[in-house]
Parts: sequence; structure tokens; C-alpha cells
Amino acid sequence: MASRGAGVFAGMEERTIEKELDSHHVGNPYIVILYNDDYHSQDEVVSQLQLATGYDIIRCEQIMMEVHTRGRSVAHSGSEEECERSANILRQIRLQVETDRS
Repeated sequence: MASRGAGVFAGMEERTIEKELDSHHVGNPYIVILYNDDYHSQDEVVSQLQLATGYDIIRCEQIMMEVHTRGRSVAHSGSEEECERSANILRQIRLQVETDRS
């Protein structure tokens, strides 16, 4: 993902995929993992995350920045059906994702 400045994210709480898995495990048996690529702009990823998850722009920017800096992030959690729906929306623009049990 092409960079667009870290100033917006300066005070962002550090998130890791392990923390996300721990926090989503209770009541949400499935997760969507989004992987970094060199083909989509950060704005494209944020917009598609909003469509796929319904999260606000701040949350989507945080997910995008984790993907950009760490290579992957838990983009969504929920039931199997919810996660498959979100993953399919992310795949519409050829983002690399997978669904898995949390």
C-alpha cells in the first residue's frame, strides 16, 4: 500500500493480530484476516473496509495501517456467514483475505 503519512496515526494504540484474536474470540467464532499487497492504495483499502465491515473511517484506517506495517490484520470478526460476506466484499477489488476460526 502506498504511504500517505503517519501523522494521523501517531497516537494509535498498538494492535497485533494476537491481541485481535484474543479480543474477538469470545462470542465471535470466525475472523477475516486481511493481507498487505503492493497493488491497492491506502484509500482504496479504507473504502473497501468500510463497505465490508460497516466500521467508521477511524477504525478502518487503523486496520489498514496495521496491514501496511505488519503485513496482516484481523479486519472483521463474527459468525461464519458475516465473515464470509465481509471477505467477499473485500475480494471484489482483489484484496487478499482469508476467513478462519478465531
